Amino acid sequence: MSAHYFNFALVTGASGGLGSSLVAEFLNDPAIDKVVAVSRSEKARVEYPANGIGDKLIWVKSDYSEAALDEVLSMLEPHAGKFSRVCICHGVLHSSTFWPEKRLEDISESALQAIFQANAVVPALWLKSLMKVLKGSNDCIVAALSARVGSIGDNHLGGWYAYRASKSALNMILKTAAIEYGRRAKNVKLIAFHPGTTDTELSKPFQAAVPKDKLFTSSFVAERLATIMDEAVVDGELSYLDWNGQAIDW
Repeated sequence: MSAHYFNFALVTGASGGLGSSLVAEFLNDPAIDKVVAVSRSEKARVEYPANGIGDKLIWVKSDYSEAALDEVLSMLEPHAGKFSRVCICHGVLHSSTFWPEKRLEDISESALQAIFQANAVVPALWLKSLMKVLKGSNDCIVAALSARVGSIGDNHLGGWYAYRASKSALNMILKTAAIEYGRRAKNVKLIAFHPGTTDTELSKPFQAAVPKDKLFTSSFVAERLATIMDEAVVDGELSYLDWNGQAIDW
């Protein structure tokens, strides 16, 4: 990384549907000098702008273990204080071995562990690791992918035990981290972001029940999140917002 860059964006979980669109959004933003994308995949699944991308994008492969995150942070440390945008885009709802629960009997230990690991543990590790890199004199907005179903007050349907609980846990982690960042890295603002139903692999099995005007493209959601981050005020608080910038009940 060249030392002359002064405004960085970081996207973790960058090979996913929304993560890759956020990478593209930041690459297209002339105010961003450098985009660091981290994913399990070596290949960048993103449509790049036509010019200057070879110099603007860095793609890092990581398995998100604590040791792997330490390696990523060693790459970022020379540029501490230069990050203005961070998007933590980790999440899992289903896989070939587990499915959202409809009743208590569907709960399984292995699914709970896998979903909590992706949805809460990995974002927590990022918040822990990034503190010293994000701290500085310039404002830095950090958004993590939460979900409206993580709201306890908004839960009227039940079901989806592991996913709901993991997103509620993420919200509490973010809230607690916002308090600590407010003391130790006062330039950082945290956002728990609900993207709405986005046309990605995560939502694909459930899209048939979603009205067409409520199924969003990942590029639209990335644009909305970028706008919300641009308008965010660093206030030492956690904001829990949907794609339209509206506050969600905890």
